[in-house]
Amino acid sequence: MDKILRRYNQYLKLEKGYSGNTLDAYMRDLNKFLSFLNDENIDPHHVQLEDFHRFSATLIDIGIHPTSLARILAGVHSFYHFMVLSGELENDPMELLDFPKKPKRLPDVLTIDEIDLIESQIDLSQPEGHRNRAIIETLFSCGLRVSELCGLKLSDLYLDEGFIRVEGKGSKQRLVPISGKAVKELRLWFIDRNAIDIPAQYADYVFISRRKKNISRIMVFHFIKELVEKAGIQKTVSPHTFRHSFATSLLEGGANLRAIQTMLGHESIGTTEIYLHTDTSRLRKEILEHHPRNIKPS
Repeated sequence: MDKILRRYNQYLKLEKGYSGNTLDAYMRDLNKFLSFLNDENIDPHHVQLEDFHRFSATLIDIGIHPTSLARILAGVHSFYHFMVLSGELENDPMELLDFPKKPKRLPDVLTIDEIDLIESQIDLSQPEGHRNRAIIETLFSCGLRVSELCGLKLSDLYLDEGFIRVEGKGSKQRLVPISGKAVKELRLWFIDRNAIDIPAQYADYVFISRRKKNISRIMVFHFIKELVEKAGIQKTVSPHTFRHSFATSLLEGGANLRAIQTMLGHESIGTTEIYLHTDTSRLRKEILEHHPRNIKPS
């Protein structure tokens, strides 16, 4: 089993392209299941469907949330999928398992007025002022994850052509259009950036901190939280909120769900479909105004 686990680790790292953090999470969740099998004196090669049911029941009994349970089972399923691919097993023992449904949580989104209000709290006389405005506009304009923003490089920008190249999860690249407003804010930031003596190893990063390194996720979380508090906005806002707002704005504007999926870098359309639930009020208004059963005769 140790040899199989080493091969599985390499499979996740090299073939699936998972980051170190994702890989560690998969292995931790798998080890929970393997420890359960060990306690039950069950060979991982001879596991049965009822063993997964008992494992799930054990996790529920100790208070594991359905979302966490679904994640753990998905990690275990990934391992058994690998066992079949590598010839260790002929059939997937989890094939008939009913996975717990993840509860859908509708994300908070920001209106254009709220985004403008947040930006208005930025002190442009400070060295990081134009940088922070450019960060917010880039998050909202391109729908980036905060990790994608922090890793964005000058060599990824094609501002004259109106798009940027983004490296997402699993090192997968995508091209995303960028708005004229975001381009303007970036060029204002570049004026200040050009005055910084940036070490060679960080010279290609777009967003630089006071320490002359590429900006960190924690720093972005921190200054956005401060700006939201100054603006008096009561919603729960993080860098990811701008990504949600980007997707919702596209949907409200009539963009195709597949196009939104591509720009967000979602592997599954199911991940993108959550935005359908954030737009129900607009859809209801459209139906009331335009459905033939609701139109009153003149």
